[in-house]
Amino acid sequence: MLRSDQILATVEMIQKENLDVRTVTMGINLLDCRGGNIKETCARIEKKITHLAGEFVPTCDLVSRRLGIPIVNKRISITPIAFVGAGFERGDFVELAKALDRAAGLVGVDILGGFSAQVEKGMTTTDREYIASIPEALAVTSKVCASINIGSSQKGINMDALDMVGRTVKELAERTKAQNGFGAAKFVVFCNQPGDNPFMAGAIHGLEEADAVLNVGVSGPGVIARALERLISTNGAENLRLDDLAEEIKQTTFRVTRCGELVGRQVSKALGIEFGVVDLSLAPTPTVGDSVGEILHILGVDAIGAPGSTAILAMLNDAVKKGGLFASKTVGGLSGAFIPVMEDALLAEAVGRGELCLEKLEAMTCVCSVGLDMVAIPGSVDAETISAIIADEMAIGMINNKTTAARLIPVPGKEAGDIVSFGGLFGASPIMPIRNVGKSSRFIAWGGRMPAPIHSFKN
Repeated sequence: MLRSDQILATVEMIQKENLDVRTVTMGINLLDCRGGNIKETCARIEKKITHLAGEFVPTCDLVSRRLGIPIVNKRISITPIAFVGAGFERGDFVELAKALDRAAGLVGVDILGGFSAQVEKGMTTTDREYIASIPEALAVTSKVCASINIGSSQKGINMDALDMVGRTVKELAERTKAQNGFGAAKFVVFCNQPGDNPFMAGAIHGLEEADAVLNVGVSGPGVIARALERLISTNGAENLRLDDLAEEIKQTTFRVTRCGELVGRQVSKALGIEFGVVDLSLAPTPTVGDSVGEILHILGVDAIGAPGSTAILAMLNDAVKKGGLFASKTVGGLSGAFIPVMEDALLAEAVGRGELCLEKLEAMTCVCSVGLDMVAIPGSVDAETISAIIADEMAIGMINNKTTAARLIPVPGKEAGDIVSFGGLFGASPIMPIRNVGKSSRFIAWGGRMPAPIHSFKN
């Protein structure tokens, strides 16, 4: 139970420091919606989602008002659609995406995730049809997000699928050229994708989950930044060491996690739906004062990407996990620090100044959550280079037994240094230069499967 001083501190975090519940995500199993044809399946999907989530948004709003805690997004995740649509063809998957988009609109959620597949070891004919449908499906819908798990520490990396994914990202960006390739911002590629992640674009409702589950994503980069500033101001930087700073991060994360679990359990109880996990990831926004990059500055680097940035991020990620795990027995999802370039104003500025390059960003993803997230790249970058960049990120996740992901946005008609803006939580940034473009095609052409590391064999 929170002490009175912790309650007062939490109230201050909400009022002054950008603390919010970033998302409450309802996961829904759609396997029982499969019908004899695409029309029947779409009808069943819309019926189930509207039945289970009909009161979802109003309930979240009610709990938010009652507790005085903002809930920024209400979202739905579904069973990976390739399982639901087994045997369907490309055009059928586009129809499924439209049905999901209609259902999301009817219940009033912000985004729906789970237009997804899991192909880390091999692809079925259905999986290939699903991948081929992604560009059109995301171009003709507004609320649907897609993801594909292409590798794991147990199975390796599916290089045949990776080759297809590079071309998919390119086509998706071209189909949404009028929106600067925004469609690619709704598609993410994973290694070791969790089935209970509430954050988009990679949220799915895993096959191991109950029929309907409520997962909560909390966020508090601004809260942690302000806590560190107070600690340094009160005690003086000369009297503090890194372990003191880590302890402050841990204790602040504890309060943030308790806050998120309180909201989630209230919504879960009101809807009569099982409570799942709290994902305590530090997810930044373009809002000033809500940046992971700001925390790096406070902790001692004058430029994001300077030597020491990776070490600081490792400490931050560890302290966040320790604080969250002590606060709740239901921590899950990704639960770490996110570094999405376009969604973090200071990271974007660092790219513009040439302080943060792709190679350093990749190194930083070795010690934090997600990976190369919301990275705008020149539209001229070829599909094979995109596949190879994703392959590097997948290898980091596979070898280190952690979740990694890549959400690359090749912006049509723009080159390195140009600015792209998607607005809202998607943010803006300069386009990041990519070195050695066109020099990885022979690697991607091999295809096949990259074997899993030896530590995967534990039986």
